[in-house]
Amino acid sequence: MSVAELKKEVIKNISKADERVLKMVNAMLIADQEEDWYDELPDDVKKDLDISLQQEKDGLLIPHAKVMKKYEKWHTK
Repeated sequence: MSVAELKKEVIKNISKADERVLKMVNAMLIADQEEDWYDELPDDVKKDLDISLQQEKDGLLIPHAKVMKKYEKWHTK
């Protein structure tokens, strides 16, 4: 499918869409035009995030459910 055909198909589907779908499509289009919030972070914060992501990849994090089970007697609703 060419870009022109795709645009026609999208326009056809948007004309049939309900409010919920229109809001989602609009949010995606706006988000695509905005700069990535990550790029705006200070370098030290980016470094900390990168370390955290690597720790997650290395399996060094404890899942929330496991922590909650361990400390459930202190957890109040």
